[in-house]
Amino acid sequence: MDEYVLIFRHEDGSKVASPEQIQVWMQQTMDWIGGIAAQNKFISGTGLPFADARVVRHNSVVTNGPFGDVKETIGGFIIVKADSVDEAVGFAKGCPVLQGEGNSVEVRKIAKNDGVH
Repeated sequence: MDEYVLIFRHEDGSKVASPEQIQVWMQQTMDWIGGIAAQNKFISGTGLPFADARVVRHNSVVTNGPFGDVKETIGGFIIVKADSVDEAVGFAKGCPVLQGEGNSVEVRKIAKNDGVH
């Protein structure tokens, strides 16, 4: 069984949801993760808030961010166990982040030290 990271991408980081809507999304996300965990396929994950974020670029240039003027932001990720990329994609299809127009979930296999990437 392989491990996959599901990366939550938000198309427009400048859109601000109400605290009530955030609460609904958080509950939906916890329920979704709970469904994966019930299958013993959830490994770990976390959200990635914008507070105290920095971007390090070539030549050690450091800027504050990322911020809402960036077209796309990463809101978090989870790591799951799956028998195939198709199974991991099946998990991704249930992600509540997909309720937002333009949002996406990127599914990537995690490389192991077995020489296969």
